[in-house]
Amino acid sequence: MSRSPLLPATVITGASSGIGEAIARRLATEEKQTLVLVARRTEKLDALATELQQKHGLRVYVISLDLEKPGAARELLQAVALCGLSIDTLINNAGFGLNDAFSEMPLDRIQAMMQLNMITLTELCHAVLPGMHEHRHGRILNVASILGFQSCPRFAVYAATKSFVLSFTEALAREERRHGIHVTAVCPGSTRTSFHDVAGNTGTVSGKIMNSPDMVAASALRALRRGNAVIVPGLFNKPLPFLLRFVPRSLGVFAASLLVYRTRNA
Repeated sequence: MSRSPLLPATVITGASSGIGEAIARRLATEEKQTLVLVARRTEKLDALATELQQKHGLRVYVISLDLEKPGAARELLQAVALCGLSIDTLINNAGFGLNDAFSEMPLDRIQAMMQLNMITLTELCHAVLPGMHEHRHGRILNVASILGFQSCPRFAVYAATKSFVLSFTEALAREERRHGIHVTAVCPGSTRTSFHDVAGNTGTVSGKIMNSPDMVAASALRALRRGNAVIVPGLFNKPLPFLLRFVPRSLGVFAASLLVYRTRNA
């Protein structure tokens, strides 16, 4: 007896708020594909899933999972398979940063940041590619950061993880082009999400110059559909990677530090 074919779906990590939620809303409106929403906050995921199902008539699955834990990528893939789904589009949005001196950051939070921002993302990409190769179709969107282009004091580890995401994604995009798979890194600047609360980034210059999550989501999905390897959303952010080529690295580090140090009256 033959098995029923798996239903193609889009998996979005960090889907409970911010850019992940904005991407989910846009995909529900524009593509009507089955969605899998992944995050730790089950209540928010359930509310979003119910809303999208009722409004757009979609199948929306919720998987509550802490992707900071080693082995979480494997757990996620098993949960998706149990739903009878195959991953046609992977949105690696989950991630976090901390605004603090490196020496004062708790080591366990540093390790969790590296696990979530780099290792889980890489494991998920590696796991979905064989199926995408088989179908000669698929899409991967990795959320990096404008800090992927520039080291940044007080965000030393976060910026380094996003530099990894950017470099990894650019290389992967070139490798997978011949298989018909689109791979894109979106590099947003400061965005109006809960990231800043988690990072302790309130009261900084970067915390006052923000783009909307929906604008970032729209730019990211447009680039993914076109097959662009890298997209930097926002008029203010877009020229920065080009300009940084002509600035001494020490000056770039100094300028970045001015954006993330808290003001005295914060």
